[in-house]
Amino acid sequence: MTVIFKLKKVCEITTLSKATIYREIKQGKFPAPIQLTDRSVGWLMSEIEEWINNKAKNRKGYHLLN
Repeated sequence: MTVIFKLKKVCEITTLSKATIYREIKQGKFPAPIQLTDRSVGWLMSEIEEWINNKAKNRKGYHLLN
């Protein structure tokens, strides 16, 4: 089954603001939404999960300060 998230849920899941999400979409760094109706868009859960997984795979190591 395909699951679609609305913008509010995408913001909650990614912890990004609406402005950041749309800026990242414009720059080609975040999945584009799909048009659901004339006035409604949504994101495929699978694409959001893939974006998160790619961020995790590409993260650089963090050094703890003692």
